[in-house]
Amino acid sequence: MTQRLFPILIIALIFAAPSSANADESAVLVIHFINGALGDGSFFDSAARGIAEAEAELGIEVVTIEAGYNSSAWRELLEAAASGEDYDLLITGTALMRDLLSEVAKKHPDKRFIIYDSSVDYSEGSYENVYSVLYRQNEGAYLAGVYAALMTESGTIGILGGQNSTTINDFVVGYRQGAQSVSPEVVVLVEYAESWDDPALGEALAAEMYGKGADIIFQAAGTTGLGVFRAAAESGKYAIGVDSDQAMMIEETDPEEASTILTSMMKNVDASLLWALKLYVNGVLPFGGAETLGIREGGVGLARNDRYDEATPAAVKAAIDRAELEIREGRTRVKTAF
Repeated sequence: MTQRLFPILIIALIFAAPSSANADESAVLVIHFINGALGDGSFFDSAARGIAEAEAELGIEVVTIEAGYNSSAWRELLEAAASGEDYDLLITGTALMRDLLSEVAKKHPDKRFIIYDSSVDYSEGSYENVYSVLYRQNEGAYLAGVYAALMTESGTIGILGGQNSTTINDFVVGYRQGAQSVSPEVVVLVEYAESWDDPALGEALAAEMYGKGADIIFQAAGTTGLGVFRAAAESGKYAIGVDSDQAMMIEETDPEEASTILTSMMKNVDASLLWALKLYVNGVLPFGGAETLGIREGGVGLARNDRYDEATPAAVKAAIDRAELEIREGRTRVKTAF
């Protein structure tokens, strides 16, 4: 899938000097602090993929810290990482890290930080050392809802969230609005796992929704959501992935489960971090502010892969393209949980 570039970032790069090819990038050490673990096939893997691309392209050095899902350990681990003298930039993500990052950024004003999928509160103080990247996941979820409502045969669809939180409810709000823009009568089942790393639980909750008549479930639950694909395969139903092109990611290892994923709602964390790191290396990353990326900026969208092409009727593809254009041009305003 070809990534669209973010206009504001491109403008900054055009005027950046010196170029990354001539910069002394070998001195740049980046810490990627993950409040979870790699292997989710979606969000954290997408972030790691973008940072790895930057490592290969820019010659930066990256240290990845997988802090696990025990949130009580995050503060100590983050403070230890932030207290180090050798790194140049610390990157972390999710709304769950917002308050902790705010604290360490204030304690270490001489260091630089990026937080993705959340933002520090710039109105509460000076965060001239923090760059925040936000995504309008509600817009991407809207497209997923339009798609599910057009593809369902039962008239019932579902969404599994990893947590009953504002960010996940932004997915839910957009998904429901998109589905109901197609058919106000469509039934949207909603379940929250309250866990990000339990695929067995995800499978059980998805099986329950399939049992209630859903024939397509959108998962927004990290590693827990991987269980949705197993439930879809077992029940002969379908799923929509999240954050990464999940069908393509698991096609070789589990073609049966991959075949159940009609599309994925892409949150292009990888592309956004790659470009942010390019800006950082060129000395023009706009610290002290936040960037919000939606459909217009190429920050979110649907995966249009071979599976999508084969499974999706031409009329549905055309409807998705129209819905995307209407959001991009401002003719459709997607509701938000924020």
